[in-house]
Amino acid sequence: MENAHPCSHEKEKTEDLLKQQLTRGGDFTAVADIFRLLDDASRVRIFWLLCHCEECVIGLAELTGMSSPALSHHLRLLKEAGLLVTRREGKEVYYRAAETPACRLLHEAIENVLEISCPDTEAEEKTRLNATMEQIAVVRRIHDDMLRDPGTRITIEELSKKYLMNATTIKEVFKEVYGDSLAAHMKEHRLEKAAEMLVRSDESVTDIAAAVGYDSSSRFSAAFRERYHLLPTEYRKRFRSG
Repeated sequence: MENAHPCSHEKEKTEDLLKQQLTRGGDFTAVADIFRLLDDASRVRIFWLLCHCEECVIGLAELTGMSSPALSHHLRLLKEAGLLVTRREGKEVYYRAAETPACRLLHEAIENVLEISCPDTEAEEKTRLNATMEQIAVVRRIHDDMLRDPGTRITIEELSKKYLMNATTIKEVFKEVYGDSLAAHMKEHRLEKAAEMLVRSDESVTDIAAAVGYDSSSRFSAAFRERYHLLPTEYRKRFRSG
């Protein structure tokens, strides 16, 4: 009997492996479902955007120009398909692309296509630069407004609505411009203002705490001691006597 050619055995092995893989009907259905999900350009745009940042519905509405109800619909479908994960911060839910091999491959595939059909142009680069400069100007205005009124507490969501910039962008640009988070920067300023008032005025610790945005004198005293290693009354006594 004549021996079969070695290549025939290799071909048979390959075909057997392929047949075994083809029996995984559920897996192929899952892939088809993902492709059906991404047959909508808006969902592709949202998925691609969330591969690069984490955003809430308000922020996504600003970036994409879509309505909140439409975005919520697309986000729900993408999340159910396992392409997005969420994180809750207060009342806001933030979305980002899942860190899975499938998501990374889809992200790469989208960008490979975009590089061919949407080449980066000098005009687009200039538009992005202008947008960044506008964001910096808004963040500087936020900073100055907050320093003028340290006694008023305002959440990042309220700032987002007031200055028409999404919360994540405010936090990122603020840290880039001032080298620290908005919360840490304002805490430092409030405590510096309080230290100045303790030395230069006769107001009570409770009144000074309220003037710099603390609704509890005990919380204020704890924060002050953490920063200056002295209680407010000790600080006043030491620096006035000095």
